[in-house]
Amino acid sequence: MLENPVWAALSGPQACFAEVSGDAACYSSDISPFAALADPGNPAGWHDLANLTHEALLTGPALSAGPGWQNETYVPGVQMVGRAMTGVRDPETVELTENDVPEVLDLVERAKPGPFRKRTIALGGYLGIRVDGRLVAMAGERFRLPGWTEVSAVCTDPDFQGRGFGARLTLAVAAGILDRGELPFLHAAADNDRALRLYERLGFEPSHDVVFASFRYTH
Repeated sequence: MLENPVWAALSGPQACFAEVSGDAACYSSDISPFAALADPGNPAGWHDLANLTHEALLTGPALSAGPGWQNETYVPGVQMVGRAMTGVRDPETVELTENDVPEVLDLVERAKPGPFRKRTIALGGYLGIRVDGRLVAMAGERFRLPGWTEVSAVCTDPDFQGRGFGARLTLAVAAGILDRGELPFLHAAADNDRALRLYERLGFEPSHDVVFASFRYTH
């Protein structure tokens, strides 16, 4: 399940956000660019995916373009799991809602945490830290699978880095996941040594290597 988390999410707990065609699924375009195949090695799934979208971002241990598709980008990553970690509630964090979306998107533009759309916040569990009323850091939940939820969009305004906001928010989001009886996991770029060291200090352990690959349908 963790090797194909987007499919597990869209065919399970997050089916309400899914657009589905046969053995392919994707999030609504205003929520996330991620899509998934039940079996990335099955050409039929790639044909199904073309019925949903002509541009798709997929993740998994290894991915190669199916018939009619072309690989555009290929970024190595690492998946980490928090099987034995302890989350920490933080009274200074604030829950972020749809009313905060303009500020959230502004922070995303400055901090570049990865794909984030105007309705990504609907996936839930987003927390922020404000300084003098200004949103300067946030983290939340993205892929939700049976028994697992991903911590995602951990980011801090460049002007406020080095204050531990990312660590605090990661632990606070993880606390909410653990309180539901689920386990947290997350992804990081394989070359982001600073983030990988931070997550290990917080109690996450490497699970396996993954890639983030974007594909375009050509015919």
